Amino acid sequence: MTAEAMTPDRGRYRVAIIGAGFGGLGMAYYLKQAGIDDFVLLEKAQDVGGTWRENTYPGAACDVPSRLYSFSFENHYPWSSRYAPQPEILGYMRHCADKFRLRSHIRFGAEVAQARYDESDVCWRLSLGDGSTIEADHVVSAVGQLHRPSIPAIPGLETFQGRYFHSATWDHDHDLAGQRVAAIGTGASAIQFVPAIAPKVAKLHVFQRSPGWVIPKFDRVFSGTEQWLFRRFPVLHDVDRFRIKCLTETLARAYAGNRWIEGAVSALSRLQFKMQVRDPGLRARLKPDYPIGCKRILLTRDWLPTLMRDNVEPVTDGIQEITAGGIRTEDGREREVDTIIFGTGFAATQFLTPMRVTGRDGRDLHEDWARGAAAYLGMAVSGYPNFHVLYGPNTNLGSGSIIYMLECQQRYIVSLLQAQDEQGWSTAEVTPQAERAWINEMRERSAGTTFEGGCQSWYVTADGVNTNNWTGTMREYRMRTATPDLAAYRFETGADKPKRRAA
Repeated sequence: MTAEAMTPDRGRYRVAIIGAGFGGLGMAYYLKQAGIDDFVLLEKAQDVGGTWRENTYPGAACDVPSRLYSFSFENHYPWSSRYAPQPEILGYMRHCADKFRLRSHIRFGAEVAQARYDESDVCWRLSLGDGSTIEADHVVSAVGQLHRPSIPAIPGLETFQGRYFHSATWDHDHDLAGQRVAAIGTGASAIQFVPAIAPKVAKLHVFQRSPGWVIPKFDRVFSGTEQWLFRRFPVLHDVDRFRIKCLTETLARAYAGNRWIEGAVSALSRLQFKMQVRDPGLRARLKPDYPIGCKRILLTRDWLPTLMRDNVEPVTDGIQEITAGGIRTEDGREREVDTIIFGTGFAATQFLTPMRVTGRDGRDLHEDWARGAAAYLGMAVSGYPNFHVLYGPNTNLGSGSIIYMLECQQRYIVSLLQAQDEQGWSTAEVTPQAERAWINEMRERSAGTTFEGGCQSWYVTADGVNTNNWTGTMREYRMRTATPDLAAYRFETGADKPKRRAA
């Protein structure tokens, strides 16, 4: 029997969760732990996994150590290496869905096209891609930030006679052996798939718009002895997780303006450049001229040596156009290629797109966020009662584990639901005042971070505003979300008018 068939065919639920990645699965777990079983998890695909289901390019792996890039409630997992590859992470998510009996709540093939709040019935109506509709008292969006591949509008792309695709939609049926390949982009995905494909292609041109800071990724497979020790003494998992957390929290302070730590990390990166790129001229072209952390730091020991291969050419001249047979750069030179691979990231600042969300009085969330997404604690937006966002604005991390942040949010949302139950409140809506105070805090703090350091990155909008990254440590966020501040919300009881909780 399929997971979809096991899901009760009902019209209304207490909670509807959108997306079965880490956000949705963790939300489902915490709801069940709180005794809330009246929920449905809506997943557009036919499997769990989110971005780890979609991104299957060669070399795909996490750049956060597995011990920290895992749920705290399922941390004693037999990871094969310090940094797990994509198939293993997807296997872990399937394992969690099975172990905690979450699949019976999942409706696969259920893409949400629209979520509209009905004030008269005090519920959310979700329109699915197949034309059906369900209702829910609460909606939790767990669609994430990295799910819409971004391909730049380069002139002439439609005239290209070869094959092209984005790294997130990798064409595994297309054999790259002996091909002339162009890789556009030098971000976190490219530094993984470029070293993986370089040995098999005839020629690989790597087009760099802007360079990235690189620091070593100390990855390795756990030995048999280590695996035995982890099984025999589970506390070692927790000790290792704590050690990694401390290291990532220290690095996070470099982004927040700690000059000593920023200087130490920058020095480590410069040393790696010097050791791995012997040509001073090329080294100068590959080294960034912006503060470390302005773009995501690239953890790798393979990237720079790959660029030194005889069949690999780093191209730092801007792309003028794509022709029928290749790519022409601004210096007038055309490089003939058979395949173009875009490692150009995701439309991360376009939160919740393409789903349409309509709140009170017909308010459209994308219109409200037209100049930059913002939400109280990254989770709540005024005008949208009982609507909760996971991995929302200013909750991504430059250093650390987003799963840690997600668990803070999941526990917070459950606590808010429990408070509503205890008081008999039908809706909770963050006040405009609390939302504005939070937005102002994020803007002021972002100005002192390297995230707004003047480079082009997926952290910021076209206006240079940081809408994606949290500006503090994971520990601070955990403390800020430990208990809902009910004074930041207004509540409704039945058909009553909104009530502000007394401070």
